[in-house]
Amino acid sequence: MKRLTKLLAILIILFGLATAVTAGTAAKTTVLVSSRDTTLIEHARGELSNGAGSALFVGRTNQPGGSIRRGLVAFDLTDQIPTCAKVTSVKLNLNAERGKGGRVAIELHRLLQDWGEGNSNFDGGKGAPATSGDATWTHTFYNNQIWNHPGGDFSPIPSAVEMVGGQGIYTWGSTPEMVNDVQLWLNSPQENFGWLLLGKEGKPKTAKRFASRETSNPSSQPQLEVSFHTNAC
Repeated sequence: MKRLTKLLAILIILFGLATAVTAGTAAKTTVLVSSRDTTLIEHARGELSNGAGSALFVGRTNQPGGSIRRGLVAFDLTDQIPTCAKVTSVKLNLNAERGKGGRVAIELHRLLQDWGEGNSNFDGGKGAPATSGDATWTHTFYNNQIWNHPGGDFSPIPSAVEMVGGQGIYTWGSTPEMVNDVQLWLNSPQENFGWLLLGKEGKPKTAKRFASRETSNPSSQPQLEVSFHTNAC
């Protein structure tokens, strides 16, 4: 009888340990809304931006000269994901409001410099005069900090590619590169500069319009879906 009781006690302890391990490795998922986003508007003097605008523009427009647009988007991870977490899956969801040029590939590239979101605001893709702290084609923070390369400094290797056509929700990922990006930002928050959206820039009338975090419809805001586990915490 004593042996049986002791055996039951051991089994209970082992079950408890197994449950604890399983709970520690269980995947968790959180959805984040962008903490900042803006459009880089091709302009020789870097005097245009759209930091507070309700949309992001990506691709080559039909403006005089067919100037280029590139979207920037970043997410604050610190309040939602423990720094000790292991990232397992990452997806970026953007709401395309309209666009021309049929289906085009839009690439996601990890940004290599910090940048700002000012108060410039224009409803369309032309942009408005840049305000203090705006990211522009030439500036990371208008008007006294600049990119090493006009149009943004970013990794040449895309983290993900998505074909974008008409209106609707489009999802980038999950890819190993996106997972690595978010893990890097989690481990080194000082390197969390977000992504640059690179469209089809060799042909005019290919620009796409996506809802930004300032859109009036919260469900259309840029969203990052991150799955992770915390067994290493």
